[in-house]
Amino acid sequence: MLTADLVRPRLRTRGDQLTIELLPDNPFWRRTAADLIDLFRRQAGSSLSQWGRALEAYEGSRTDYSLLRGLAKVLEDAARFTPLPTGHDPAVIRARLFAQGPVFRQPDLFHPHSRDQIIAYAAEQLGLTSAAIEAALFADRPAEYVMTDSGPEWTPEALIARYNLELARGVLYWCSQMRVTIQDSYKDFWRYLKFFKLMFDAAPRPAGGYSVTLDGPISPFVKATTRYGRQFAAFLPALFLCDRWQLTADVRPPQSQMQLTYRLDQDSPLRTHFKHSGLYDSRLEADFAADFESKFGGERGHWALTREDEVLLLGDTVMIPDFAATHKGDGRRALIEIVGYWTPEYLNRKLEKVRAAQRHNLILLVYEGVNLTPDRLMHVPGEVLYFPNKPVLKEVMTAIERCAE
Repeated sequence: MLTADLVRPRLRTRGDQLTIELLPDNPFWRRTAADLIDLFRRQAGSSLSQWGRALEAYEGSRTDYSLLRGLAKVLEDAARFTPLPTGHDPAVIRARLFAQGPVFRQPDLFHPHSRDQIIAYAAEQLGLTSAAIEAALFADRPAEYVMTDSGPEWTPEALIARYNLELARGVLYWCSQMRVTIQDSYKDFWRYLKFFKLMFDAAPRPAGGYSVTLDGPISPFVKATTRYGRQFAAFLPALFLCDRWQLTADVRPPQSQMQLTYRLDQDSPLRTHFKHSGLYDSRLEADFAADFESKFGGERGHWALTREDEVLLLGDTVMIPDFAATHKGDGRRALIEIVGYWTPEYLNRKLEKVRAAQRHNLILLVYEGVNLTPDRLMHVPGEVLYFPNKPVLKEVMTAIERCAE
């Protein structure tokens, strides 16, 4: 992620509104991005400090160095730099050398031993060569890590797009609260919310969808500010997986004397690098949807089957049933959850959520091969149907008619 000094120059304020001056995707910046990509790839096998010197040489007298360094930071973050293996602990080698006091390449009256002499002396004591001492001296410092993987095959357009996204992420370092409305892609949204361990409060909206309030890294309720701030900013690309969404964030950058408002929505030119989850989590779910469509879909049936279109809010977690069946005439709904091939731990969490939801229109379709005997489901509200190979649609439709609300 971009550091604060690379984000601040791109911030613009007008009244209490904060915006970002994004990097334009034009021929000049595409050429610059291509140059940086090529320069970076040629550093394979070189250290991070060597890459830094190559970047400085490329910058030359250009005054837009903060943009260049921002693009370079994106390249660095996607690459892998690893420490070189050494025969001895670099910290031990430094302790042995530094115990001799300050030395210089040329000895003088107060420093009778040269740097090379001290290194040769330490090498003899440790059973190493002077070259090995030089190589190991700072090998554990990130600046000396060597590039072993230059990262993805960047295109200039992709690099510019990712840089702009990182600018937007950077704004959220200074966020106290963020309010989000989402109207689709619920599974992906909450999957990433859980993955990044963010604190949230959610409620359904009368017009559809959900309103979600998230505590930001400078919220008084957050303790591990730096770590949480990185997770909070890292979450932003998950929103771009939704088709309809809006974001309003209260932010206070270091140079601002007042709280500012930062807004984004689905019309933003920013792009995500996060991946959508698959339409179905298992073959059971895919087959169930296909069977329902072939027998009850279209104009033939009175019920419409939709995929993961309702979120059950359960305090600090959520449950998103696999399907919902909605009556085309009166709007009654039944929720359907297929319990198939999962670990015992997953099944226990699933049961906890089902009990917490207390939804009488929730139908559990339970594969007989899992360890969920009827006694474990005695106090589960709603309907429970077992199946040996795949759900029997006739039984499912009867349960839907019986429990839909």
